[in-house]
Amino acid sequence: MVGWIIVLKLQLHKFLIKFKKIFFNFLLIYFSLQLTVMADQDKMILGLKIFNEKGNCASCHQLTNAKSKGNIGPSLDDLKPTQAQVKQAVTNGIGIMPAFGNDKILTPQEIDAVSFYVEKATSN
Repeated sequence: MVGWIIVLKLQLHKFLIKFKKIFFNFLLIYFSLQLTVMADQDKMILGLKIFNEKGNCASCHQLTNAKSKGNIGPSLDDLKPTQAQVKQAVTNGIGIMPAFGNDKILTPQEIDAVSFYVEKATSN
């Protein structure tokens, strides 16, 4: 009888150790995802602000999410550019669009934020 109790206690102890590991790994993953979501939300807010204000993208481009109705450049709603495409165009310019990066109008961090925003805002 005493032997079985010891065996049961050992099995319970092993189970609790495994459970704790799984539980703490779950918590770690959960909170990591929460931080990522918060960082993405902050980047979206900054990107929208740059789109409408400092970059003044809204004056030329239509983007429903930003409530912009520009008609000089292409409609971003229709174009649905990737983040890399936006970075390229914003940094180097394209057609009559100025080179916001090369001309030091926007910082690399601002270009990253606005390109992240445009890609997310146009993906359905």
